[in-house]
Amino acid sequence: MAWVLLVVAGLLEVGWAVGMKFTDGFTRLWPSVFTGAGIVASMLLLSYAARSLPIGTAYGVWVGIGAAGAAVLGMAVLGEPVTASRIFFIVLLLVAVVGLKATSGH
Repeated sequence: MAWVLLVVAGLLEVGWAVGMKFTDGFTRLWPSVFTGAGIVASMLLLSYAARSLPIGTAYGVWVGIGAAGAAVLGMAVLGEPVTASRIFFIVLLLVAVVGLKATSGH
């Protein structure tokens, strides 16, 4: 169950990271509210997952999912540049996330 919570926390991190783009420095009410709620929910789920997972693994996986997801959404939805090097490093992030899970002992 901890891994499910952690993946959901990572997906929420993607949501709030991308959501920050729409807050205009937290000057727009509803994007700011949704982004803030995503931050809180993501952190809560991370903390629940960290109860039974090593914190280094939990945090690393959470950050990896968030960073890779935000980069992919940035390219797919927000018009950020799509280059071979960006894709390579996103894949490298995902390999690291899988490696952390595989070596966590849980």
